Amino acid sequence: MKNTILITISLSLCLSCKGPLKKENTDIKIYDNSILSIIDINSKIEILADSISLPEGPLWDEESNSLLFTDIINNKVLSWNEKDGVKDYISPSGNTGYAPNSGEALVGANALNFDAKGNLILCQMGDRRVSIIKNSPTSKPNFETLIDNYNGKRLNSPNDIIISSDGFYYFSDPAFGFLNLDTFKFVESDLREIDFHGIYRFNPINKELSLVTDEVSVPNGLALSLDEKFLFIKKMGVLDESPKVLKLNLENKEIDTLFDGKKISEEYGGDFDGIKVHSSGNIFFSGGGGILVINPDGKLMARINFGNATNCAFDNEEKYLYVTGHLDNPRVFRFKLKN
Repeated sequence: MKNTILITISLSLCLSCKGPLKKENTDIKIYDNSILSIIDINSKIEILADSISLPEGPLWDEESNSLLFTDIINNKVLSWNEKDGVKDYISPSGNTGYAPNSGEALVGANALNFDAKGNLILCQMGDRRVSIIKNSPTSKPNFETLIDNYNGKRLNSPNDIIISSDGFYYFSDPAFGFLNLDTFKFVESDLREIDFHGIYRFNPINKELSLVTDEVSVPNGLALSLDEKFLFIKKMGVLDESPKVLKLNLENKEIDTLFDGKKISEEYGGDFDGIKVHSSGNIFFSGGGGILVINPDGKLMARINFGNATNCAFDNEEKYLYVTGHLDNPRVFRFKLKN
């Protein structure tokens, strides 16, 4: 029998290291009590940053003990830490004039990641490339192009990127650089050269780029299973109102639905976007008006009500869950976990 517990927690404000200010109540919904080994029902949601036009790409930087995240609309990467609060980190971030784009849609940087050497990797939607910064980002960053085309055709607008333990890059390339933000419909453009929304694998050693799949209508967030045999894909419901978490077998490329989000999206609103896998194997992802948690078999375990969210991330020790909001929820949050 499914056990459901509704817990009320207080929302607190933490800006530039000021003490928390109680704001309002929100809730956690527990669908399976075993998730309580990770989720602390007594934790408080804290707001780390506010008035971020469209926050995305949360990434914990262990070296500086900071959270990096993007402001897509304002074409910036920002940082937050306990000492300094929120600061500009990279500007411009994703639209530097490298490639032609619509100039009207999502053109800032989206996902961020670190390679094995600690270099910052960016999905630059406006520049329509995946790039790397090898110098200090605070001193006029030098963007070097890693990937900007597939078979000679310019990429759409790289969205999310992950790196496997053996060094391969997996990234999604939906056409959000050609999205009308008023209607949330993709617009036709002569600038667009690839007519599908692809997921790719890149070998940084020999520079080989291969298509993993073009069968997902609007792929967004990506994550690898703990054994790295499967790729979890967030399929958005922009086109068909049926957001899903998909599970792609990296050996035979078969795709199955791990979690169908149609029902919970109808109940709580919100689309599916970013995704991260906890060391327990449980999967945290944005959707349903907050962050949803499922187990490796796709069973819904919990929902944390942050409001509409784009993405989430953990610090290296998984002490906190960091969450980026959305256009109607322009904040960055953190939530203390059990560990």
